[in-house]
Amino acid sequence: MKKRLYDTIFAKHLSEHRQMVWVTGPRQVGKTTTCRALGDAYHNWDNLDDRRLFLSGPAAVADKDGFSRLSARLPILVFDELHKYRKWKGFLKGFFDTYSEKTRLLVTGSSRLETFRRGGDSLMGRYFLYRMHPFSVAEILRTAPPDTPLHPPSRPPEKEFKALWEHGGFPEPFLKREPTFSRKWQRLRRHQLLKEDLRDLTRIQEVSHLEVLAALLEERSAQQLSYSNIAPSVGVAVDTIRRWIDTLESLHHGFRIRPWTASIARSLRKEPKWYLRDWAEVSDPGARAETFVACHLLKAVEGWTDLGLGTFELRYLRDKEKRESDFVVIKNRNPWFLVEVKKSDDRLDPNLGHFQRQLKAPHAFQVVLEMDYVQADCFKRDEPTVVPARTFLSQLL
Repeated sequence: MKKRLYDTIFAKHLSEHRQMVWVTGPRQVGKTTTCRALGDAYHNWDNLDDRRLFLSGPAAVADKDGFSRLSARLPILVFDELHKYRKWKGFLKGFFDTYSEKTRLLVTGSSRLETFRRGGDSLMGRYFLYRMHPFSVAEILRTAPPDTPLHPPSRPPEKEFKALWEHGGFPEPFLKREPTFSRKWQRLRRHQLLKEDLRDLTRIQEVSHLEVLAALLEERSAQQLSYSNIAPSVGVAVDTIRRWIDTLESLHHGFRIRPWTASIARSLRKEPKWYLRDWAEVSDPGARAETFVACHLLKAVEGWTDLGLGTFELRYLRDKEKRESDFVVIKNRNPWFLVEVKKSDDRLDPNLGHFQRQLKAPHAFQVVLEMDYVQADCFKRDEPTVVPARTFLSQLL
């Protein structure tokens, strides 16, 4: 298994902080593998013996894991899928309050862990959340957690960049790099998400209709979502489509990006854009290029925020004249840089300059996938600039 950025992020946290590490992210992104490698003991709610142990209470877990024995450092425990236990918050609160000076905790689970945490503040101050993403261009180059959001540019190995583009960033297909395996893996992951995760974590009964919706969304990556246009194709009401897309997003099938406006209320009424989590499933080259960059930007803004480097958001721009820019990254509530994505077109899009002037953003980039790497810092340019994807993405997270 290739070393991950998250190996060093979690290890650094555990050595410096008493708070629990909560790890959430898409199915098969590597959460369990990374955390088990760091942990001294691993307990999974889906394992019947571990479930009995959890139900016996925090003291039973502490006794089994030998907190009474002398060791050179605090032991690290991994609790996986614990949020499936109805009383999981009370268990974690009791365990942390009693044993936080004797151990360190890694808590992992499905994407719903992040959703469940919003249901109450009983654990406030007792954990830090980290959102785990697939491999990215920057992660194949370095695994040290950054002290600042941006890295100096670095040339990615061409075979690694090609593998990311063709097989996606999820660890198994990215590292295996066999087309037949990747296609089988994608089908299996889709089946597990739409069957097992939906069954375990939601009360949706019309799974066959939701599968139609998921297939439609796979075809519409990098497009604006019109709930009223999608509803007739699926055969359900608009409000149902809205709820189901919320569910698919919480399960990390894809994600939405909303438009940036000065008014948050106005932006919430505008149509969002939809992107698949696995860009390798997008067949159209232009849509795949935009999805590829969108996934890299989402990993960057969520990672920078989780690491405490600021508060970052990913949005897009569209005005009344229907001029559009694919992405704008917001840093501490101010536009920081704009991104327009092209597969091969290196003619500068005039909308970049227009929106940069309107927003007074420091940087504006036209990111081109098929351009050769250039050894130059993109962020030293303050005018709209055409940049290679290999250079630009190497500077992110």
